[in-house]
Amino acid sequence: MFQVRIHGRGGQGVVTAAEMLSIAAFLEGKHAQAFPSFGSERMGAPVVSFCRISDREIRLREPVQEPNAVIIQDRTVIRPANAFQGIVNGGYALINSPDSPEALSCDLDVADVTVRCVGATEIALEHIGKPLPNAVLLGSFAALTKIIRLDSVLEAIKTKFSGVIAEKNVDAAKIAYDRLI
Repeated sequence: MFQVRIHGRGGQGVVTAAEMLSIAAFLEGKHAQAFPSFGSERMGAPVVSFCRISDREIRLREPVQEPNAVIIQDRTVIRPANAFQGIVNGGYALINSPDSPEALSCDLDVADVTVRCVGATEIALEHIGKPLPNAVLLGSFAALTKIIRLDSVLEAIKTKFSGVIAEKNVDAAKIAYDRLI
C-alpha cells in the first residue's frame, strides 16, 4: 500500500487534492481512499488530508502516520505541522516552492527520502489565475513517484472541475509534470 499525507492551509484545495489522487488511482483499477483531518475549519488554518492507494482492498481507516509520500502545499506548515514526521525510507517529499530543497533547510529524520520542489503556486497563478496549487502538485507527484500516470491525474482533474477551469488545471498539471521529469 502506498500512503500519502498532504499538508497545507484551508482554501488551498488540500482535501480536493487527496480526492483527485484517489480518483486517479481508481481510474487505473486500484483501490484508494481519501479523507481529511481538520483543526479549526477556517480559511488559512492548517489542514491535512490523506490518500491510500493499493492493489487490494483497503481496510485501514486511521490517519496516515508513516507516509510513503508527503505533499506540502504551503511550506509555512512544514515545521509547525511536523510535516515530515514518520516518512518512510525510500519515501518522497514534494514541496510547493520555487526554491531548492537545500534553500528550505528541510530537516528530515530519514536519510533516504527524495525531496523535490516545484513552484506550484506560481504555475497556478500563471495558468489558472488563482493561487491554487493542488492540481499542479498532482502533476509533479505523478512525475516524482510513478505511482499513478499523468493521464489518470488529468482525467481526475476533469472529474472535479469542468469547462475552462478544468482545462487550465490540466495545462498547469502538465507543466508541473514536465518540470519534474
